[in-house]
Amino acid sequence: MEYNPPPHSALDIYYKDEYLLVIRKPSGLLSVPGRGEDKQDCLISRVQSEYPDALIVHRLDMSTSGLMILARGKELERSLSILFQNREINKKYIAVVDGEVKANSGIVDLPLITDWPNRPKQKVDFETGKSSITSYRKLSYDKNNNTSRLELIPFTGRTHQLRVHMMSMNNAILGDELYANKEAIEKVTRLLLHANHLSFQHPVTGEFIEFNSEPEF
Repeated sequence: MEYNPPPHSALDIYYKDEYLLVIRKPSGLLSVPGRGEDKQDCLISRVQSEYPDALIVHRLDMSTSGLMILARGKELERSLSILFQNREINKKYIAVVDGEVKANSGIVDLPLITDWPNRPKQKVDFETGKSSITSYRKLSYDKNNNTSRLELIPFTGRTHQLRVHMMSMNNAILGDELYANKEAIEKVTRLLLHANHLSFQHPVTGEFIEFNSEPEF
């Protein structure tokens, strides 16, 4: 698939201090460089052009938009990585999925593993998959388009977790070219998944900080 990242004008910075940055990544931009010269333009390269000490501590899929935390320096990279490993960073997403989600809320608990013959796809595997848990809450249902708007909270951080979990409910995220059917892909022009909330205790100051970012869809 050809890589056409969105044009770069200015970083969308939600927070910055001498220790870390919180930045909104646009849909269509890689978090880190991909393979090949044509995939070197990414969020971290754009950020490092202004903040050379910035380091990645987590990622969003290329098609996913939303909030990301970047460390400034190795020491903070370690501190933030520990917060992620201990699940002390709260993350929420907004997604628009195909069809009507009947329940107002629920939990998806399905183990995931890489589908090696079809990489980068992931799949549910009850024998060797790693635990992955997502809670969802229905925000609205659009009867005309037969789509549901959900708030998603991942309690684990597996690759494509939210996308596979929604597909497993027969409510694939609109625009998901890996897991949705043709109709759900063609309803929109991008993946309708956005990281809209981050909150955590600052690893240096101890202050509890919270950020919210509304999706463009």
